[in-house]
Amino acid sequence: MVDVKLFGERVRESLQKVIVGKNQSLEFVLIGLLCQGHILIEDVPGVGKTMLARSLARSLDCVFNRIQFTPDMLPSDVTGISIYNQQKKKFEFRAGPIVGQIILADEINRATPKTQAALLEAMEERQITVDGVTHPLPQPFMVLATQNPIEYEGTFPLPEAQLDRFLLRMRLGYPNILDEIRIIDDQKLAHPIESLKPVVKVKELLQAVNAVKKVYISNTIKRYVVELSVRTRQSQDVYLGASPRGSLSLARAGQAMAALQGRDYVLPDDIKALAVPVLGHRIIVSPAARLRDLSSDKIVQEIVSATPSPGGSFTADSARKN
Repeated sequence: MVDVKLFGERVRESLQKVIVGKNQSLEFVLIGLLCQGHILIEDVPGVGKTMLARSLARSLDCVFNRIQFTPDMLPSDVTGISIYNQQKKKFEFRAGPIVGQIILADEINRATPKTQAALLEAMEERQITVDGVTHPLPQPFMVLATQNPIEYEGTFPLPEAQLDRFLLRMRLGYPNILDEIRIIDDQKLAHPIESLKPVVKVKELLQAVNAVKKVYISNTIKRYVVELSVRTRQSQDVYLGASPRGSLSLARAGQAMAALQGRDYVLPDDIKALAVPVLGHRIIVSPAARLRDLSSDKIVQEIVSATPSPGGSFTADSARKN
């Protein structure tokens, strides 16, 4: 059985050669990878969103495809198209860029809702349907989508159904002064990504994914997870709260964080650390709260602070004794 903590350290060390000083962001990416979930990276241009996706694909020796979304894109530009072969007298499927393993959906909010909808089946069911024929996607399959939170002209807000399919939302942010100086030094002669080599095999990744599923999560933690989601639905500041998929995502992310830290059980601190990135993008802030300049992240933070943290032992051994 693969050691998930060692697996995470190897991938993180590889990513740190390109992405400088963003340890928490890299941990979120690893959590998304181990949960087989998708990540929405919301940040300004030039902070390394594309490099993060490319570095991840190189470190895992996975097929990397980039989709640059624009308003004139069609769904077939994403999924692919069937073309008639004159010699064979039949239609042949030409796969689109979504058929890959690590997919960068760059500036996803620039595409029309119809084109954005082409990703829904792929993200949830790991398959695409073109002309009535279903094509399974390769494993692993992960979408890292980016959007600029500042520029709104010519963009289309992501529908709630699509936002709910992202395991978590994260931001890279600007590097500090010392890290930015190091970035300049590292890229003086060549970009570090050019020398990046695979550090794990796809087989090891799939083994790590299965290992994470076996991390013990006590009934007390499960109740805590569900209570946080329920409170988002009951909050006066929220128009639409987190769905059951949000609860499931928070529990799975907690299992991945525990495994990356070398534990085989989930702690309340794991859930607290992940509540905002996992639940923040799944809720819609009410108009009244928006007038008070309340963000979805702040609302989730307040809910976490107001919800009593469970106590006791959370290991599988303690559960057997009881």
